[in-house]
Amino acid sequence: MAWVADAAHSAVEFSAKHMMISTVRGGFEKFSITANVDEQNVEQSTIEATVDVASINTRDARRDGHLRSADFFDAETYPTLTFRSTKIEQKGQDKYAITGDLTVRDTTHPVTFNFESEGRGKDPWGNEHWGFSGNATINRKDWGLNWNVALETGGVLVGDQIKIQIDLELVPAPEAASVAAEAEAEAEVTA
Repeated sequence: MAWVADAAHSAVEFSAKHMMISTVRGGFEKFSITANVDEQNVEQSTIEATVDVASINTRDARRDGHLRSADFFDAETYPTLTFRSTKIEQKGQDKYAITGDLTVRDTTHPVTFNFESEGRGKDPWGNEHWGFSGNATINRKDWGLNWNVALETGGVLVGDQIKIQIDLELVPAPEAASVAAEAEAEAEVTA
C-alpha cells in the first residue's frame, strides 16, 4: 500500500557542529516522501524522498543564503536532494535499517537510516496514520560540500559530520485512500 508523508506533522532535519563547540540545527520545509509498504514482506517495500533545497531553514537568513549558494548545496543548479531505497531490513520489532541512494549536487552515495515505527492509529475522522522516526550520520564532504574555514584556535568553522533526523507521520496516498474507502463502502453494502 502506498503511504505519503503528512508534511504538517513530519520533519526532515539535520545538525552540524559550529566552531567545534556548539550544535546548529536546521531543516527543510518542503519535501515529499512516498513509502510503498508490503506489510507481509517488509523487505519488498520501497521509499522515495525529494527535498526542496531552497526550503532550507536554520533560523538565520544569512546562513540559509550561504547554504543555498555554490559553497554548499548550489540550490540554483541542484534544486533537489533525493533518496531512493535499495534495501530494507527488519532489525527487530518495529525497527528497520533502510539503505538507499542519497543524491546531493548530482553525487550519489549509499546511506543507511535506522528507523523505528512509533505506532499506528486513526484520527477522530477515521483516517489512518503511521508514525516513524529515523536517523543517519553522513560526512558532508562525500557529496562535495567541502567549504570551510580554519579557526585560529585549531579546528574548523563547520563540522564534517552531519546528523540527519527524520520524523514521519504517514497517511495513505490519495489513490490508496480512495481504493480503501471504496472497499470499505462495498463491504458495508454487502454486509
